[in-house]
Amino acid sequence: MNASSYRWVIVAAGGLLGCVAIGGMFSLPVFLQPIAKDTGWSVTGVSSAMTIGFLAMAFTSMAWGTATDKFGPLPVVLTGSTVLSLSLFAASHASSLLAFQVMFGLLVGASCAAIFAPMMATVTGWFDTHRSLAVSLVSAGMGMAPMTMAPLAAWLVSGHDWRTSMQIVALVVGAIMIPVSFLVRRPPALAHAVAAPAGESAPQGEMSLGEALRSPQFMILLATNFFCCATHSGPIIHTVSYAVSCGIPLIAAVTIYSIEGFAGMGGRIAFGLLGDRFGAKRVLVTGLLLQAFGALAYVFAQQLATFYAVGAVFGFIYAGTMPLYAVLVRENFPLRMMGTVIGGTAMAGSLGMATGPLAGGLIYDAFSSYAWLYIASWAMGLGAFLMAMNFRPFAKPQGEAAAAATA
Repeated sequence: MNASSYRWVIVAAGGLLGCVAIGGMFSLPVFLQPIAKDTGWSVTGVSSAMTIGFLAMAFTSMAWGTATDKFGPLPVVLTGSTVLSLSLFAASHASSLLAFQVMFGLLVGASCAAIFAPMMATVTGWFDTHRSLAVSLVSAGMGMAPMTMAPLAAWLVSGHDWRTSMQIVALVVGAIMIPVSFLVRRPPALAHAVAAPAGESAPQGEMSLGEALRSPQFMILLATNFFCCATHSGPIIHTVSYAVSCGIPLIAAVTIYSIEGFAGMGGRIAFGLLGDRFGAKRVLVTGLLLQAFGALAYVFAQQLATFYAVGAVFGFIYAGTMPLYAVLVRENFPLRMMGTVIGGTAMAGSLGMATGPLAGGLIYDAFSSYAWLYIASWAMGLGAFLMAMNFRPFAKPQGEAAAAATA
């Protein structure tokens, strides 16, 4: 199969790997109440495993991205896939809250980080045309996790205890991800290149990795992604529990999560295509402002129909913003450092995601209500909007240099 055709195999592999990996990690919101009831561990304690997971993703994303630049994506995603499956299986046997937090938080989070940034960086390298569409499709695949893995987890836990259910999820993750990992290849433009260490000088006319990481553009992308992910983290993690607290049965509450994911899949593609037409920055800024008010709308949700409406709009918007970060990175930085730079933005995003699970758990335990979580998310959303307003693309010569790297 030639490169023009195989690049779509890379997209399909990236979407599937992302869907299963994110689905494995995001099964925790479904298992949250059953785990707390069975073990006596607090909602805050169990949900903080998700916070630890996002912190682990944050502190390993850049390392996985750099490893992808140096060694190629296959060994990275294969390692992540294997460790993820084993970690979920180990977490199901945890006999203490601390052990669960280490297995589900630390190890699951670190292994998921080996999928997201490496695959997004790899896909951008395979495409000179249709790049936004390709990135959006991979992102849409990741967004299918609430429509697939979450209902699977809910169905399992309705008939089995949470430990057995999590073991089955672990087996599904390994059975799908490990074989698919072998389809992943380094982009042709980099197939015979050796990634330059951070300290080496860049090719003439091209920024070095050190210059890229010190640039205002990189710093603003980090800050924007942090506030963006802090905005939707709490609503994503706690909306199922919020709905249950409003009297909605668990199986029905999980369908809110699925509606959000389904809408998000369309949002990722729509925002990616809009970014091609109107510019990634303009669409991102608009999306971030809308996301803030979408999060606030959850305060007014009490009935299932209202949850569906808010979930659909919020999912469409928050998921739609996500592909635009990779597009902005590819437009402004050289191909040979995509893994590191996208890994850096993923690090910031994961730190933002880490705020939601713990904050939501603390708020609920303190007030027996989630209202202040959604108000705080609205404030974070406004912060993301203001940060994105300050992003300025590199001057044209830098952009040309980045484009030349794909030739």
